[in-house]
Amino acid sequence: MVKVQARQVERHFFVRNSLGKKERLGVLSGFDLDIYEGEFLSLVGPSGCGKTTFLNILAGLDDYDSGEILVDHKRLEKHSFDRGMVFQGYALFPWRTVRKNLEAGLEIRGLSPAERRRISRRYLELVGLLAFENHYPHQLSGGMRQRVAIARVLAYEPGLLLMDEPFAALDAQTREVLQIELLKIWEADKKTILFITHSIDEAILLSDRVAFMSSAPGRIQDIITIDLPRPRTEEIRNSAEFAGIRRRVSSLLRNDFLKNMSFGGYL
Repeated sequence: MVKVQARQVERHFFVRNSLGKKERLGVLSGFDLDIYEGEFLSLVGPSGCGKTTFLNILAGLDDYDSGEILVDHKRLEKHSFDRGMVFQGYALFPWRTVRKNLEAGLEIRGLSPAERRRISRRYLELVGLLAFENHYPHQLSGGMRQRVAIARVLAYEPGLLLMDEPFAALDAQTREVLQIELLKIWEADKKTILFITHSIDEAILLSDRVAFMSSAPGRIQDIITIDLPRPRTEEIRNSAEFAGIRRRVSSLLRNDFLKNMSFGGYL
């Protein structure tokens, strides 16, 4: 079943050029995408192609100018508890403990203290941080903070999880560990996930499908189905199948880059 349908979505901004005159900057144009219930879909593409813009529109943090976006076959609402977002930064409240950070959204929903504690405990166990429930964010490592951020979003049980390069600021080793942890969490809950990344390997490892966007104004240029067995482990990166998919995605990115270089798009 289709969870999200985007049809001919357009988004533009007005910016001032070097002469001080306003110019129209197209960010999304003719953007079409289906995201299926329970799937893990990654969005990749060159910098500035509109990946985060589309994510922000789905999250209710931005508007679109024309086209149509449906979530669960209903027109996209700007504010909804059915969508949760994990940012590049941890975005945790430094004055609240780990458990209290998890319970922030649950408080807004008006749940009782006992219910909040029950739910926060479940998700702290899921991300392996129950022993740190009374710690403050500054007492945690970067990887642990990002696990708290993921758990906080999961705690109010959104139907659609939006992730904007959540591991980009982490060191390579921590990033690889959290990729596997995220897969375990996803396998347990099977949330619909839209994941933005600049890492080809990360997109392939995590995803059911990888959607490739063209340069701005961005649109979906190709979608690759990742036919790799699940559950996935670190070892799958060394397989011939993984290498073949990596070459295909790298080729798409390289061809788009060369095309835009020829037109001065990256100058």
